[in-house]
Amino acid sequence: MARYRGPRFKKIRRLGDLPGLTRKELPVRSEQSLSSKKSQYRIRLEEKQKLRFHYGLTERQLLKYVRIAGKAKGSTGQVLLQLLEMRLDNILFRLGMAATIPQARQLVNHRHVLVNGRIVDIPSYRCKPEDIITAKDEEKSRTLIQNSLQSAPFKRLPPHLTLHPVQYKGLVNQIIDSKWVGLKMNELLVVEYYSRQT
Repeated sequence: MARYRGPRFKKIRRLGDLPGLTRKELPVRSEQSLSSKKSQYRIRLEEKQKLRFHYGLTERQLLKYVRIAGKAKGSTGQVLLQLLEMRLDNILFRLGMAATIPQARQLVNHRHVLVNGRIVDIPSYRCKPEDIITAKDEEKSRTLIQNSLQSAPFKRLPPHLTLHPVQYKGLVNQIIDSKWVGLKMNELLVVEYYSRQT
């Protein structure tokens, strides 16, 4: 199944707030009736879909991340979120250099971003502590990132990142702590969903 390119509000109405998918706000609607009871499978599926659409992953990519997290030390759910949060496209989004994760992915694909002085054109590149992320030394690259920095509403930067907006530079200080993940979700349900699949 390919990456989702359809209407974004449709997914937000179904799954809830997905800040990485779009910056626009949904009009406030009344809560759905409480009489509709969700099955355990549906609850797990919705949490998995939330994670998938927020980070803009295909099903195969998410399954690969779950398998890597399962082999690592520590809680599988925590490691999974750390892997996803340390992707280059997500770091650009969290720094405010891109309005959404799809926009960050496009910046990376079009070679506007340097990591430690080298062009990186792979959005899934896994950033490490002490990585320096900068805009390419071209007018167009700097303009794109400057527009995102100026138009983004001020949001509190997580402590694992440092931003120097004048220099168009961001620094990864450390691996992210799970309480700073930008998405409200239960990662254990995602792990349970995949444990039933295999």
